[in-house]
Amino acid sequence: MNTLHLTLLRHGRSRADDEDVHEGRYDSPLSGVGQAQARALAAYWATHPPDFDLAYCSTLSRASETAGIVTDALVVPLTPSDTLREWDNGPLAGLGREEAARRYPMPAFRHELDAFTAEGGESQAAIRARALLALEHIWRGGGERVLVVSHGGFLNSMLRELLRMERGWFEFGDTSFATLRLNRRSHTALVTGVNLSPHLS
Repeated sequence: MNTLHLTLLRHGRSRADDEDVHEGRYDSPLSGVGQAQARALAAYWATHPPDFDLAYCSTLSRASETAGIVTDALVVPLTPSDTLREWDNGPLAGLGREEAARRYPMPAFRHELDAFTAEGGESQAAIRARALLALEHIWRGGGERVLVVSHGGFLNSMLRELLRMERGWFEFGDTSFATLRLNRRSHTALVTGVNLSPHLS
């Protein structure tokens, strides 16, 4: 087992998307649309089996609900993990975007060791450290084909660490996923797909 096949899945549409508020650590459940998206993905994978051995998910509702719908349909063991939660955006969580921009304007420069806002939240350095910790846990988990259900920001953090990039950004639509192959005998990380959503075509 020299290769780890990794699928990084973003959760479905949440109620917060409809409310137009900042998510981050705001624990918003899936909307009806998001539930339908997750069911569509489960049905797609049931007919195009990815043969997952293991699955991990964020403990935030929108991700854990997405993961549950998919893994229940595919009969894959699921492990929730706080490490896979979205970036901690401090007081922005749950705030409307206009109010957030007024109360917490984006600084011209924010050091990677600075908190997310002047009133708290994770620094980029802390997010990077957490992404590496999550990857190490998955790497040691023993699976050959592993599903990770998390959030757009944090999945980007994981990809940046795997690919040793500082400023790259990867698009993740609702229930879209990226696929990678990691070689256990080298540092090679081969990206085979990004922002994939064949179940929504």
